[in-house]
Amino acid sequence: MHVGGGSLAAVRLGPPDPRAPLVLAIHGITSSSQTWVAVARALAHEPPALGGTRPALLAVDLRGRGRSGELPGPFGIDAHVRDMLAVLDHCGIERGVVVGHSLGAYIAARLAAEHPERVRAAVLVDGGLPIPGTEGAEPQAFLDAFLGPALARLRMQFASHEAYRAWWRAHPALAGGDVEDSDLVAYADYDLTGSEPQLRSAVSEAAVRADAAALFELGEDAGRLTIPATLLSAPRGLQDDPHPMQPAALVRQWAAGSPELRRAIEVPGVNHYTIVMGAAGARAVAREVASRAS
Repeated sequence: MHVGGGSLAAVRLGPPDPRAPLVLAIHGITSSSQTWVAVARALAHEPPALGGTRPALLAVDLRGRGRSGELPGPFGIDAHVRDMLAVLDHCGIERGVVVGHSLGAYIAARLAAEHPERVRAAVLVDGGLPIPGTEGAEPQAFLDAFLGPALARLRMQFASHEAYRAWWRAHPALAGGDVEDSDLVAYADYDLTGSEPQLRSAVSEAAVRADAAALFELGEDAGRLTIPATLLSAPRGLQDDPHPMQPAALVRQWAAGSPELRRAIEVPGVNHYTIVMGAAGARAVAREVASRAS
């Protein structure tokens, strides 16, 4: 679909029923639309809405990622919000449900805060509130420490698709987890560009750095929401470490600020990746998406 500078890619995940309501799904900072495969599959097991249809996900590739990898800047939250409005317009979604993971949660929060007439409900997944440690930190230094291997992989080359799959299988957040291997293979293969033996990630490091700089200024949009919203948090971090990106106490405080509209859910046993890519996390996210979309 047309956005400033070219075409933005999106894929429909879920039931082919044309009556199914579309939920706009926005991925994380170094990810792609394939983040949402497990959530879309879990949605198929949720009770249908009153109309007898389950929602489908309209999963985008943000500019600088996936099949939108060649889209130029400007990057940043406001640019992504403009792109998401163009997606809603293109698909005829007058007022829809939006789900976002990580960076996608910040985009969803900004979209809903500034355009509540376009968002019926928001589901924020391990993102949307201030990130611990950003206070007073130098943005690029914090980014290098915070994203670590995620940034390093953008500069790496892989001799084969299998080599890249192996890199992901060994990732601390995914090794030994409940991510289906077929999902991991699809996620890894989708992210590659180039030809063997010089394959690399399609994610633009320039886009990642531009977007990450904005994370130091974010966290207020979720507090301005005037529409129903849920924030699901993971108790473990990006490397399956005990330092969550969205501490449960912070999430509960956010929900208490407007209890008639907001829900806080800590999903047990998951980390920043498996809250969407793992079976247990995907079920929790799907349950909340289905509830908000009904």
